[in-house]
Amino acid sequence: MNIIEARGLWKEYGCDTVLEDVYLSVAPGDFVTVVGASGCGKSTFLRMLLGEETPTRGQLRLDGAPMPDEPGPDRGVVFQRYSVFPHLTALGNVLLAEELARAPLIARLLGRPRRDALARAREMLERVGLTNAAHKYPSQLSGGMQQRLAIAQALMKNPRVLLLDEPFGALDPGIRKDMHALILELWERLDITIFMVTHDLKEGFDLGTRLLVFDKVRHDPHAPGAYGATITYDIPLEHGARAAERLPASVRSELSSTPDEESA
Repeated sequence: MNIIEARGLWKEYGCDTVLEDVYLSVAPGDFVTVVGASGCGKSTFLRMLLGEETPTRGQLRLDGAPMPDEPGPDRGVVFQRYSVFPHLTALGNVLLAEELARAPLIARLLGRPRRDALARAREMLERVGLTNAAHKYPSQLSGGMQQRLAIAQALMKNPRVLLLDEPFGALDPGIRKDMHALILELWERLDITIFMVTHDLKEGFDLGTRLLVFDKVRHDPHAPGAYGATITYDIPLEHGARAAERLPASVRSELSSTPDEESA
């Protein structure tokens, strides 16, 4: 069974159509990278997978059932901006996932449940290379370390799907290379399904097992919001970055030169 399915998916905001007629089937364990020009709805689609947005028309399904209309522990998310809590240590940030999962039944983990949760949190910090930073606050961590912490936080509840929205866009090239190695190692070790939005075409080809290109196939200069984007290319990536040659030169040029600032 496919883990994610979209059937005739539309997303509209008033008179503006962001996505139209999106069809997609994703098998468990795929690493799907998503690219496209600015404002073509990539992040909107990711928010729909998270449950922050709901389709205007069509179906979006998770494990064969309608996608929940709110975020849940089965879908972890990491944003470009460091989404960790500044008043908590690294260990406290990761532990929070366990505490929130039990709220409002109990206000705080105590006794054996707390010891078990702490052990899992320390193991997750070890997986992302932050063992020695467990008792540091986010302000004491570098950008790369904060993103490692955000990834640990997102993985703490063992989600089936990990959603990454430009997670490495604010990092220096050297740190990004380290983060690429980390996310690939976690993907292989944990056997999860990943969706990653990126503005970096090379990053999309290097990391993914499948690359989706979102673009508008219809334009009306008198009504720029009348038509939405859809998936115009769906490329399996058996040959890594060399698969970029399958895209027309005009598409490669547009994706490589367009700053990615979602307008929707």
